[in-house]
Amino acid sequence: MSVTYQDSNARMSQVAIHNGTVYLAGQVPGDASADMRGQTEQVLTRIDQLLEQAGTSKQHLISAQVWVTSMAEFDQMNAAWDAWIVPGRPPVRAALEAKLAKPEWKVEIMVVAALPEA
Repeated sequence: MSVTYQDSNARMSQVAIHNGTVYLAGQVPGDASADMRGQTEQVLTRIDQLLEQAGTSKQHLISAQVWVTSMAEFDQMNAAWDAWIVPGRPPVRAALEAKLAKPEWKVEIMVVAALPEA
């Protein structure tokens, strides 16, 4: 079976598609000056864009991994997440506190989604 890669550079791809499943790389905010909720909203918007580019949407999410730099701001991340997620279709999810690659980033999210059946 083949694997399709999108938005790739020498190091990584933002999207990989294999056997009806779409895998996204961890997504981070573009504007790190925003608060936790704002950064999370930016990340979720980028996830929407990448899923659409791959031929699916958040309605078909399977799993999510969320990293936040401070559990003290966890509620802000969840507020953005709860407003974004499709009611009745939440993916399985793990959320952790972690140090991210850049100190100004507050959140990183990685998701896996199914391609819709034809």
